Amino acid sequence: MRRRELDGCPIAGALQMIGDKWTMLVVRELAMGPKRTMDLLAGLFPISSRTLVGRLRDMENDRFVTRTDFGGNPPHIEYGLTDRGRLLLPVVDALRQLGQSLDCNECEQRKNRVGSYCDACPNNSERFEVEAPSRPATTGRRQRDESIVLL
Repeated sequence: MRRRELDGCPIAGALQMIGDKWTMLVVRELAMGPKRTMDLLAGLFPISSRTLVGRLRDMENDRFVTRTDFGGNPPHIEYGLTDRGRLLLPVVDALRQLGQSLDCNECEQRKNRVGSYCDACPNNSERFEVEAPSRPATTGRRQRDESIVLL
């Protein structure tokens, strides 16, 4: 995202980074931990893959998310929130509360529509304050799975 010189106000600067339609929804989807690109696409329907990848690149440049490439075919790429990105989680919660106060939607409506609460929902048994399980250090590639799956 191209940044413009504004009036120097911190609110204006923050809105340049997070003020578009999808950024806070991406943060909401990553609240519980890293996700693959296809998982983000499914959770953010009707976003296009082109728009999502553009937002993720901007968020990576703004140091809100990290991109981890595990290699493989098809590519296995995960995005997760950085410490700086986790600073946005209280804003996600405030937006949820505002949406409810303005009678926009209720959390139950999302559950009825897509089958689950979002990661940041207080009705979700695992809220975003819970640390995601740590992943073992990787060398950039997943270990090859030699198991056989019979269908």
